[in-house]
Amino acid sequence: MQTPVLIVGAGPIGLALAGDLGFRGVSCMLIERSDGQVIQPKMDMVGVRTMEYCRRWGIVPWVHEAGYNRDYPQDCAWVTGLNGYEFGREVFPSPKDEKCPPQSPQKRERCPQNFFDPVLRRFAQQTPNVTICYNSELVEFSETPDGVTAKVRDTLSGEERVIEAGYLVGSDGGASVVRQGLGIGMTGEPTLTYTTNVVFRCKDLEALHDKQRAYRYIFIGPEGTWATLVAINGRDQWRFSLVGDNSRQTHSEETMREAIVRAVGREFDFEILSMLPWVRRQLVADRYGTKRVFVAGDAAHLTSPTGGFGMNTGIQDAVNLSWKLAASLQGWGGEHLLETYETEMRPVAIRNVSEATGNLKRMLSPRVLSPSKEIFEDGSGSEAARIEFGNQYTELMKREWFSIGIHLGYMYEGSPIIVPDGTPQPPDEVSTYVQTARPGSRAPHVWLAEGTSTLDLFGKEFVLMRFDKDVSGVSALEEAAAARKVPFKSVEIDNDEARKLYERRFVLARPDGQVAWRGDALPDDPLALIDTVRGAQRTRLETKSVEQSEA
Repeated sequence: MQTPVLIVGAGPIGLALAGDLGFRGVSCMLIERSDGQVIQPKMDMVGVRTMEYCRRWGIVPWVHEAGYNRDYPQDCAWVTGLNGYEFGREVFPSPKDEKCPPQSPQKRERCPQNFFDPVLRRFAQQTPNVTICYNSELVEFSETPDGVTAKVRDTLSGEERVIEAGYLVGSDGGASVVRQGLGIGMTGEPTLTYTTNVVFRCKDLEALHDKQRAYRYIFIGPEGTWATLVAINGRDQWRFSLVGDNSRQTHSEETMREAIVRAVGREFDFEILSMLPWVRRQLVADRYGTKRVFVAGDAAHLTSPTGGFGMNTGIQDAVNLSWKLAASLQGWGGEHLLETYETEMRPVAIRNVSEATGNLKRMLSPRVLSPSKEIFEDGSGSEAARIEFGNQYTELMKREWFSIGIHLGYMYEGSPIIVPDGTPQPPDEVSTYVQTARPGSRAPHVWLAEGTSTLDLFGKEFVLMRFDKDVSGVSALEEAAAARKVPFKSVEIDNDEARKLYERRFVLARPDGQVAWRGDALPDDPLALIDTVRGAQRTRLETKSVEQSEA
């Protein structure tokens, strides 16, 4: 068999990559060793940037309808137990009632993996370009200058077949066969905690305690933070996580049942649907691949789920890699284009997994701070002590709850296919995000008309945004793009807010929606600009900032 791109691993990253390649008219094959059923959803928050990609793909309604109860409040609360004391709470509206932030036409959504994977599978399968094969595992592969040869085994029949591919992408998880086959190591902290998850079903759990509903409860005892409870579907399914330390422990079902009863604070009937011991890690691959073979998602970076960055960083991997694979296969990508996948995405992964570990340490801080025993008692000063402790912990946890800067503020600093304009790099914030059209950043969102965002311009081609009537030099840039077969369109934008936010008369955005170049005049050598942004040359162009020009 032959395919332009062979993707290994049909979790959300592999499905998104296959779907985005299909969206770009590129044929691919996606293989998955399991039957595709998600027994233990490993993620549940679809971040705002991922939802912007879903908007581009036209599948936002599918996410809304996937199965999570969108009327369920998204509060996070820290308690001694569901029938104990509540130290504090961050109040959030339900997914249906939450408003979009001013920086985006979308907002984060609650859509656990058992709901999100089928959405992405439906997206991937809507074009004939994508073939998905379940119960198919990668046995081995070899790379040549012209492509990749992979041996694949049917896990049900044992039958083996050989697949010839132009490129191979491993989105096959933390124990990635593809990454190991390339001999790529990972750097960071291999063990943060050993944790055991239990997904259980209980109808009307809220009737068993006196706390207001919350998406996530954090349990704090004399030993510190010891467990969390998350609403998996906002109805009757819950994920309980018993958070250990860096010593390996294997818990029985009886132990986990006792822990769940302790958290709720009373005996009750519930059905355990699945158990999963796992390890929190802070690891990033030392390399993201070779000329023909790449890794993405958990195969490239492993992170604590505190903050919800793992899957969303992986979706960004998929979108970044997809347009570059499409460009290379369609003949307009330069010989250095695929190298920039690692250049751009590895620093983002390092940033995001580090932030997630910081969130974990903040969540577990009561273990270090050793809260006084009186906060668990009914003494004369207990209530005041609980208020003081709760206020401190609430303030500490805000960094995890408010992280729009992580999701939207990433910058591809130093990328050879980005043309710097001489302006200083803005601060990399976590809880706040100021939109900027500085090259390397996500092109800003502005409403151009009701229901139409600037982000709706981007997707399949390079887009030159023009903020005044002057079109001198535009035809030369269009001709340069046509000469290199680069998909390109020019759009005039008559909008004062956008003009002010984008700051230059001309801004060039890439197919993934990142700003590649901007200036108040089009370049004297349009072919050099096109060759730079398509990865055809290593020598980096640089344009002067307004400040430099005036100086």
